Amino acid sequence: MAVRLWETMERSQTGPYMEEDFFIKKTLMPGIKNVVKKYGVKYDPAQPVPADDDLADRVWQAAVELFLSVGTYNQDTHRVIRFTEPELKEALYAAPDQYIVGRNQDQRRFGYRHVEGKERPFVIMSPDITYDEGLFFSACLSYFHEPLLDGICSPLLDSFMGRPITSHFPLELGGSMRHAMTLRETARLAGRPDVFFVAVGTAESDTAQISVSNDQWGVRSGDGRLCGAITEFMTNNQMLNKAVHYNQRGNLCGILPGAIYGGYAGGAEGTAILQTAYHLQGLMVYGAAFTQSFPFHLQYGSNTGREMLWIVSVFSQAVARNSHLVNISNCFANAGPMTEMLFYEAAAHAVASVVSGNNLWTCAPCRNKKHNYGTPLEARMGAEAAHAAVAQGLTRGEANEICDRLLKKYETTIPADNYGVPFQEAYDVAKSTPRPEFLDLFYRAKEEIGKTGLKFLY
Repeated sequence: MAVRLWETMERSQTGPYMEEDFFIKKTLMPGIKNVVKKYGVKYDPAQPVPADDDLADRVWQAAVELFLSVGTYNQDTHRVIRFTEPELKEALYAAPDQYIVGRNQDQRRFGYRHVEGKERPFVIMSPDITYDEGLFFSACLSYFHEPLLDGICSPLLDSFMGRPITSHFPLELGGSMRHAMTLRETARLAGRPDVFFVAVGTAESDTAQISVSNDQWGVRSGDGRLCGAITEFMTNNQMLNKAVHYNQRGNLCGILPGAIYGGYAGGAEGTAILQTAYHLQGLMVYGAAFTQSFPFHLQYGSNTGREMLWIVSVFSQAVARNSHLVNISNCFANAGPMTEMLFYEAAAHAVASVVSGNNLWTCAPCRNKKHNYGTPLEARMGAEAAHAAVAQGLTRGEANEICDRLLKKYETTIPADNYGVPFQEAYDVAKSTPRPEFLDLFYRAKEEIGKTGLKFLY
């Protein structure tokens, strides 16, 4: 870990004591307001992908000051974990800038990318939603059919043997094991037995995560695992247990933070700073190898609107210009499968992310809340758009124009519930392949996206 493992755990028990409400209202929220004002961070709706290096650098400076002054609150101990500036600088210097993940034919580079960089974007595909038990195998297999998939965080289970999964209960252990075993089985059947996993999302508790650590049938050493950042800038003993287990076992520990636009962070400016600061929290508190970022709009639960693309672009540039940390940008879309809007959202988010120096995690449809509503085809659109943007050598200015044109196709309909159809209606479940009418829609949308100036590779 970035700072000595047990030193961090000790600070979570011996740091300054305060109540949670005081931490949020008297420390975190004023801290965000202060750095927004001090560093002159200002959102410009005309620039969803800004090309302003000074802005990115000021956001980074504000994030560093915020992290060092506020710290991370442990909800269980009511203590604040803080670090010094020299400790942070040491950790940033020592952090790896890339990882070789997967094995054999599925081996890939998951690493740092420059702003407007030529590095191949690493693409993790995941719908980030739950599926029926009877659909789970087919849904998992359908993702392994995607050629641009570099890693997978698969569909989730919400039931096991017909019984709802409840966290901190034996059914969670059973469901998590079922998830891990099925994912490993489908990878082998698809001819991709050694692909990089970030698993398993069904396991919410620390006990369930530890139960699926198995090199034969479950999550292997070398695979990715996630520790959530509790809204905002908080953790608990369960998250720390996970981080310790992942690091000791040889997994790539990732922090999973989603700063909320319209929440404690305020507007776009504070949300961008907070999302940047989460990269520092992951490095220092969890020993995170990467950050999986999903800032989202409080009202819509998505990050593809105009102000959200600005946040995605700005925090990505801030991190890429001022560190060599490995990060990945997660798309939360508003629309659902079998809608043109979902394809436009996936493409816009992908272009804004990779041109700004990030990798791509794609794609959670339907505001991440509709059971069974997610398919690999929207992930394919995001992946193809990301690779096209890099191959085309898009500048941020050019990406801004493309994203602006895409936004004009869907931003006025963001408030509407445009959820489309579930997986079993969009895909042939027996074959785990998209239905012909869904493929036709994909290619029509791709043609329309091409008219914005994005040159797809095929």
